[in-house]
Amino acid sequence: RLAAAETKQSSLKGSANHIASVGPSVDSPTLQYSMILEHLIGDKRPVKDLNPAVMGGLPVPPKSDEQKMIERGMESCAFKSLLACVGGFVLGGAFGVFTAGIDTNVGIDPKDPLRTPTAREVLKDMGQRGMSYAKNFAIVGAMFSCTECIIESHRGKSDWKNAVYSGCVTGGAIGFRAGLKAGVLGCGGFAAFSAAIEYYLR
Repeated sequence: RLAAAETKQSSLKGSANHIASVGPSVDSPTLQYSMILEHLIGDKRPVKDLNPAVMGGLPVPPKSDEQKMIERGMESCAFKSLLACVGGFVLGGAFGVFTAGIDTNVGIDPKDPLRTPTAREVLKDMGQRGMSYAKNFAIVGAMFSCTECIIESHRGKSDWKNAVYSGCVTGGAIGFRAGLKAGVLGCGGFAAFSAAIEYYLR
């Protein structure tokens, strides 16, 4: 039995020495690790196209020519100006009616200020003021949106400077009707207001 145990122990030592002699060198694990990194996060990493259908989501069909044309139209400066014009008209009309509602002089005849105005006269005056505010807001909104879109397309950037430049152009164009000084003041005031709004929104 002792001889058999010694023979078995010597055979195990021989096997261990053989495995150690044919095993990988010290540099081979590092080399294999670097190769794995190259395939996982390196340049050799395969780029997979994330398909929603494979990931469990709904497949997205390719866009048709009509859809692309509609998207281009909605992103155009003309559509943005029209949208701003309609929004400004609605907002201006509501603001005009509101200011007319809190004004105590609505419907009063300047020739006879002591006479109490009728409900029809009050509503007529409120409508006229609302329409006046709506037109002004619509013009300002369309001008501002159009100039901002043109400036953004020309600069190729979407930042706060576009709103400032557009505000200066819009305010200057409106103010120049009353003179050069009014145009300069309108440019500076509208640009400062646009910068404040952009700073608050961003």
